Amino acid sequence: MPSQRDYYEVLGVSKDASATEIKKAYRKLALKYHPDQNPDDSSAEAKFKEAAEAYDILSNDQKRQRYDQFGHQAFANGAAGGGGGGFTNVEDIFSAFGDVFGNMFGGGGGGGGRRRGPRRGRDLRIVLELTLEEVDEGVTKTVALKRLDGCDNCDGSGARPGTTKTTCSTCGGAGQVARSAGFFQMASPCPSCRGAGQTIESPCQSCSGSGTVQQRKEIEIKVPAGVEEGVQLRVTGEGDAGPEGAPRGDLYCVIREKDHKVFQRSGPDVLTEVPFSFAQLALGDKVEIPTLRGKVEMTVPSGTQSGKVFRLRGQGLPRLEGRGKGDQLVRVFCEIPTKISDRQRELLEEFHEIDGEASGKKSFFDRVTEYFK
Repeated sequence: MPSQRDYYEVLGVSKDASATEIKKAYRKLALKYHPDQNPDDSSAEAKFKEAAEAYDILSNDQKRQRYDQFGHQAFANGAAGGGGGGFTNVEDIFSAFGDVFGNMFGGGGGGGGRRRGPRRGRDLRIVLELTLEEVDEGVTKTVALKRLDGCDNCDGSGARPGTTKTTCSTCGGAGQVARSAGFFQMASPCPSCRGAGQTIESPCQSCSGSGTVQQRKEIEIKVPAGVEEGVQLRVTGEGDAGPEGAPRGDLYCVIREKDHKVFQRSGPDVLTEVPFSFAQLALGDKVEIPTLRGKVEMTVPSGTQSGKVFRLRGQGLPRLEGRGKGDQLVRVFCEIPTKISDRQRELLEEFHEIDGEASGKKSFFDRVTEYFK
């Protein structure tokens, strides 16, 4: 009998791998070697089972500790409470690790795509545009959309009123048919009833047997304060109705921020640019600055340079995790007038002469000219 491979080697992880890394590695191998993906391939089935055995040991802290200490001998002949090697068919694996498989193979349960009955309705996705003010406060928006709802004529059954569904003759109502594949006994959705377990001999004329019809619906969506561009909000159970009474899908709302005339966003912070005159920056001033919640007073000290950024604490957007608000960053710049009066020109020329005499410095232009001489 060939020796068993090291379980860490089977999953392709190091011996200090975290539980998340182990789970991720197992999911990857399960997808690669799943029997439905590799029909009639005994080698793939063996690797699928081997990966399940490795995950069974390494995902359990106590079993992993015993394995690290004693190796495969820790579970030989049922020692130390048993271990790998207990999976006789693929359904045992699905039952044990249903939470790991999730929706990997199109189903919602642990059977890797072996959901009994019709599948849930389709998920829907819309774009929800918000202003910065709405992001700041949080808002409830009402959106209108077209979606599939249960047919009123047949109450969602898909069968013509006065008739009923019949048990599927192919699967006997189980919704699944079994087939042998090597040492696995595998089940797959019944091709006749598509996993529903029942068939409709007289379909409803309004919905053609699907049990659903398209209708316009208005839905209220609560948007939390501080939500960011690109975030998807899920509204559970507001997608399309499932066929033949199956559960609804979900509605996903993708957030898009509208451009603002005054502010730009940077995470929880907002940015704005405010023009000042040369005199205000040179002499200093107190001015009112617009924020998302009104105006606040800000002091600009004398000698402030154009491009200086001031920070207004707590005047930004709420943080989603609930840790207060961001800040507002105010960038000041010197606004040069395009037209000046004769008196303004006279004063500016006088200032220029006095400034040059007082500083004793050459102008920037003079310094640049000398550099190229």
